Parts: sequence; C-alpha cells; structure tokens
Amino acid sequence: MDVMQRMERLVEQLNQYNYHYYTLDQPLISDKEYDALYDQLTALETEAGMALPDSPTNRVGGELLKGFKPHRHLSSLWSLDKAQNEEHLLNWNNRALKLIADYNSKNPDSPLPAPTYVVELKFDGLTLNLTYSDGQLVQAATRGNGTVGEGILAQVKTIKSVPLSIPYRDGTIEVQGEGIMNLSVLAKYNETAVEPLKNARNAAAGALRNLNPRTTAERKLSAFFYNVGYSDGISFADHREMMEFLKDNRFKVNPYVTYFDSFDGVMQELHSISDNRSSLDYLIDGAVIKITDMRTREVLGYTDKFPRWAVAFKFEAEETTTVLESVSWNVGRTGKITPLAKVEAVELAGVTVQNCTLNNAGDIERKNLKFALGSRVFIRRSNDVIPEILGKVTDEQDGEEIIVPEHCPACGFPLEQRGAHLFCNNRLECKPQIVARITHFASRDAMDIETFSEKTAEQLYDEVNVHEPSDLYTLTYEDLIKLERFGEKKANNLLDAIEQSKGRDLASFLFALGIPNTGKSTTKVLAEHFRDLTAVMSATEEELTVLPDIGGIVAESIVSFFADPFMQASIQKMLSLGVEAKAPEKSSAPVTDSFFSGKTVVLTGTLHRLSRDEATERLEALGAKVTGSVSKKTDLVIAGEKAGSKLAKARELGIPVMENEEEWIKLLDGEQN
Repeated sequence: MDVMQRMERLVEQLNQYNYHYYTLDQPLISDKEYDALYDQLTALETEAGMALPDSPTNRVGGELLKGFKPHRHLSSLWSLDKAQNEEHLLNWNNRALKLIADYNSKNPDSPLPAPTYVVELKFDGLTLNLTYSDGQLVQAATRGNGTVGEGILAQVKTIKSVPLSIPYRDGTIEVQGEGIMNLSVLAKYNETAVEPLKNARNAAAGALRNLNPRTTAERKLSAFFYNVGYSDGISFADHREMMEFLKDNRFKVNPYVTYFDSFDGVMQELHSISDNRSSLDYLIDGAVIKITDMRTREVLGYTDKFPRWAVAFKFEAEETTTVLESVSWNVGRTGKITPLAKVEAVELAGVTVQNCTLNNAGDIERKNLKFALGSRVFIRRSNDVIPEILGKVTDEQDGEEIIVPEHCPACGFPLEQRGAHLFCNNRLECKPQIVARITHFASRDAMDIETFSEKTAEQLYDEVNVHEPSDLYTLTYEDLIKLERFGEKKANNLLDAIEQSKGRDLASFLFALGIPNTGKSTTKVLAEHFRDLTAVMSATEEELTVLPDIGGIVAESIVSFFADPFMQASIQKMLSLGVEAKAPEKSSAPVTDSFFSGKTVVLTGTLHRLSRDEATERLEALGAKVTGSVSKKTDLVIAGEKAGSKLAKARELGIPVMENEEEWIKLLDGEQN
C-alpha cells in the first residue's frame, strides 16, 4: 500500500472514530489508540508533503487570520416570529390552519394534509451555515443579516462534531445549525482560565468570531444541526425525512426532537421542556415549533420577515443582570467558609432573586468580582438551585472591594487556605460548624432522628451544652423539659427517637459521621465490604482504593478522619452509650432470572409510588445495575413525569422505555413475590 492509500485509510478511520466519539457519544477506541493513529497520519502527511481535504489534521490551522470575509448564503436564513405566551402560540396555529383551509378550498384536487408538528429546542449559541460541495465542507458562515454572513470556516473546522466530509456527494447543500459550548465544558475551562468566561453563549460566539483558530479550538465547542436550507440535488417530503438525511450524513442532531399530530401535544411538550431545561448541559432559551410537511411549508411561504410555518416560543430568561449589593461569609459543618452574595432584587425565571452563590474566595478573583460591590453582574438561575453570579458586566474595577476574611466570621479563629477554599479549623468551639454537624448526624439519610431540626440543634447547643453528636445520647428528660417549646410529649418523643437511632445500620452511621468527600453511596460500599466499624476505622488507603468509586483523595479523607483522636473518642463514646452501627444483613444470592436481572437501568423524571432511592434499591435487589446516564450500554429507561433529556436520548438511541409506573412496579412486585 503506497503513502496516499495509507493516508486515505487512516483519514477514513479517524473520521469514523471522531463521529462516534463527538457526534454519537459512543467511543470505539481509547484516546491512546486514537492518538497513535493520528500520529501515524501526521507522519505520512509530512512524508507526502500534503494533507487530504477531510483529514482531521486540518481542523486547526497554524495561522492567525487577518479578518473575516463576507459570504453570501445560497438560500436566505430566516428569522423566526416569536410567541411570548400560549395565546400567541394558539394565534399562530389558528392562522396556519386558516391558510391551509383557504388553500384546500381552492385546490380540492390536491389538498394539503392536516398539519402535524415538530418541536425542537431553541439553542442559545451562534447560528452556523455550512456549505458542502460534492461531499466536502467548503465554507462555514455566521447568519449575518440572513443574506450575507461572515466566513468562519477555519474556526468551525475546530468543532470536532462538524463533519469535514459527508457521504452525500451529489452537488451542493447548505446545512444550518447552532454552535454551542456545553455548560460542563465551560465549567472545566474556567477552572484554569486566566480570564474566566462569563457564560456559555458568549463563550461560543466569541470563539467562533476569534481570528485565531487555536483559541477557538481551546473552547472545545460542539454543534447541533437542524435544517437543510439549500440543495441543488435533493428534496424532502417532510421534516422527519430531512432529519434522517442529516443523521445519515453524520451531522450531530439533538435527540430532543418530538413529533405531534395535534397542537395539544405541542403545548404539553413545551411545558415539559421548560420544566426540564435545567437538566440540559447546554443553554436553550425556548423551543421551535414547525409544521412538518414540506409542501405545506412551501404553500404557506413567508411574510417579509418570517416563515409562516414556524414559530419560536421563548422561555423566561434564566440569565440576567443585577447589582451586587453585599457579600457575607457562611461557615459549613466541615469548616469551609462560603461567600453568599446579596443582589438587588430581580425577576428571573419566574422567581424574585435576592441571594446568589459564589463558590469560594478564589471564585471572586476568577470572575473579576474583587471590586464589584455596587456594580452590575451577570446571574443565572437553574430551576430550584440558588442562582449563581457568572461575572461582572464590565471589566472595569469600578465598584467597592469585597473583603475576603482572614478570621472566621463566627468564632474569630484564623482561617486556613486549602486550594481555592478557606477553612476554620476551630471545630470544637465554632458554633455554626457544630450545629451543622449535629443536624447532619440526625438527618433522615443518616441516623434518622425524627422531629430533629437545625433549630433544635442550635437550642441544644446554646442551652444544654450539646457540642458533638455523641452528646445527644446523654440527654435526659430533665434536660429537655426545661427548654422553651419543649413540653412533656415533645421531650419524650425526641428521647424515643434518639433511642431508636442507636439501632441504625453501619452505612447510615458512617454517613452520619460526615466523613469529608464521602456520600451515601461511598459509605454503603464501605459498610458492605468491611461489615464492621472497627475494620472501616483501621482500613489503609491501599485497602480502600481497590473498592468501587473510591479514589486516592477519598481514601486519604477516610484514613485521616478515623486517625483523628477527637473522632475516635467521639465514636467510642457513642458505642459505649448503646449505638450499634449494625453490620448490613447478608445479602441473598443475586437474582438471575428476573425481568431486570443483568439489565443496565436509568431512572429519570418524577416517580410517585416509590422514591428514587427505594426504586434503585429494589431494582438492584432484582439484579439490575442502576446508572445515572443514558448511553448505548443502557438496556432500559424508566421514565416518570417530566422526564427530559434522558428520555429523549433513549428514544433517539432506540432504547426501551417504560413510562407506565403501574406497569414497572407490577414487575418489581411480581418478581419479588
């Protein structure tokens, strides 16, 4: 095989691997194997003195571009009319129905079909228009004014989900999509960025309009495609057929595309998308509704500005600006000091926002907020999560300084910097730490002491000298009855609940202790593996790191925690007062003949008859492996109400879905009986 043939073969292989990795999210080989093939191709291209047009080595050029050249689109890129509420949407649909009825009355021999609809996400990024000629990507442009945009081919080539060549080679086509930066990618980028990016939309748009393609490549952008705007050699009967064409030609199509025969289904879907938008790993600002039939689209045509066969439904903004008024510093149960920002009240996603999170003191520096008091800042809210400050609107240091404390705001103890976080190490006398530790110890997933609350923990700290969880087991009726709001019944109920908590199992006890960097799943692993508290306390890092999901950092946290004399004494005190920390019951032989045995199952949406934890426990008892994300390896998705992107991805991948709660619970019950 000569050099050119070897190059062609490697280009075909690598593009196939890129397609599976970046578009389908289904890697075929390891990064190491990919890099080895890529290096082989680079060496061959050096030997040949050239690279093939669709070689992956062409994705990032080495030259700084001098400017953007205008590009005239082969077909206009239309804006969409916007519906701000459901009434506007119904008006749009009624107009379309009237136009269809008018046409059919005048053309009884060739009537248009009853309209069906497709609902797609409205991405919040930068519109891309790609031109392919005889299968090769020859141009990429911004939308511009819809007629003329700016050529950004070098920048778009850096997006690895954009195919450099496609199987369709019969002439020229233009394909439209949206360039985006995933929120997880943005967060990772900002961890080490000298200048953090304020939001994903601006990050994508700025990268694609940067004259240095290497800067674009560093942003690791992605793109979704949703339309063939021009073709001189192919046409489509409906939207579904066009989307299949895009997928067949290796374009990344968002799985959240749904079809409806009635407009009532469209309205319900819009509510579902709005409820689940916070679970997406990218920004959307609404949804797009289109009539699916292409002939109907042609008949309905366009106004001066918009197509009559499509409309955009805008959601309430999840991002806005407001004024940063003050920053306070809160102390958590581990001693971590967390800044909390108070902002000028502003409406965001249907909620009045006054408090926003800042992750740590380092976050203030990275987001250019050091001199931001009194200045306008970007904030973002995602569903029920407290809004986050993304950064300052301007780059000027035109506000008052945020003073980062050197001493604990609660107890005055000198603070220690560990990584990006500040810590108060005065855990024996710092009230917020102690109250939070006791509250966590008594919580439902821990020792499950009924009727206990943070207010109770604070009252016991102040008035009965309860300064660590073990002190709970020394409380008497005489201690409680003298407290305000504690009558005879309440005092006895709390003492009974504390007594009952002594019998909690080992996993619950370990979780209650609040070991740093460990959660419920980790403490469950520890309990099931060691089956004895003493064995857990004496485990070495080497013994711990062989367990599932326990890496070096978690192992070090566990060993350090149990090596602490204060913690050892506290645990011994609890054991001496009757806490059992029971070993888990011996699990029965794994089920191998149930409907769920051997299946990888994903739970999504709101469940009603069982909690997520209960459903997981019962599925695992029947031999299922329950995971948090949908992939090609998923065997079954159980979807409750308001299931979002996971359900959409399952449908896209053809994975079986169970949406009837009664049905799958009957299977659980039937297998267990």
